[in-house]
Amino acid sequence: MAKLKIKPLADRVLVEPAAAEEKTAGGIIIPDTAKEKPQKGTVAAVGPGKKDEPMTVKVGDNVLYGKYAGTEITIDGNNYLIMRESDIVAVV
Repeated sequence: MAKLKIKPLADRVLVEPAAAEEKTAGGIIIPDTAKEKPQKGTVAAVGPGKKDEPMTVKVGDNVLYGKYAGTEITIDGNNYLIMRESDIVAVV
């Protein structure tokens, strides 16, 4: 992962989403129009946290988040989601 020129503020986290599934478990290829939004990814950058709430995730953590969590942004041609740490439901 390259060094990013973005630093999230407060309790925000920058997540690089995992690629959407290309095939089902049975081997059926999923067309682009039917692919579901991934709900897991890798933390790319972490804000400093709030004064009374330190951050619990760190860069490199693989995380699960809600289906509609975060705001999609593009940095240097790569897609990311920026969300609050509270939108992350688990570290895997």
